[in-house]
Amino acid sequence: MLHKIQRPQQPRKEIEALGLEFNPTYIDSLNENLESLSFSKIADNKDEILKSKIHRVTVTDANLNYIGSITIDEDLINAANILPNEKVFIVNNNNGARFETYVIKGKKGSGEICLNGAAARLVQPGDIIIILAYAWMDTAEAKNFEPKIIFPDTKTNKLI
Repeated sequence: MLHKIQRPQQPRKEIEALGLEFNPTYIDSLNENLESLSFSKIADNKDEILKSKIHRVTVTDANLNYIGSITIDEDLINAANILPNEKVFIVNNNNGARFETYVIKGKKGSGEICLNGAAARLVQPGDIIIILAYAWMDTAEAKNFEPKIIFPDTKTNKLI
């Protein structure tokens, strides 16, 4: 359920007291935007569970000027049951950075692990990372679910 934002009783005084410019249409605009949004709620009996893990691969490139994402060798995403465009969570073992992005399928057999866009600032070629993907599932299913975890060669990023 969406809740409308209430206008302050004396908006001009309250807003200007904060050192902000008074804009009487701003709150109305927020309410209109809230009404146009569509939200989906995950049912209460769903849990977010580790679905896939690529454990300890080496970053081969970091491309700041690309639109964003992580490019992963097709062999690795297939073996780990990760889809192109799927959201993944990245853990950098070298500097502790943790962030999420989405997957782009890389060249099969290349060993490519390239962080693109803003994520490129969080890694350097040679860093060791872990790539995680999660899925929502019923609690009953989650109790028996086994994630797909792969352990590629850390030096070559190839399947062993």
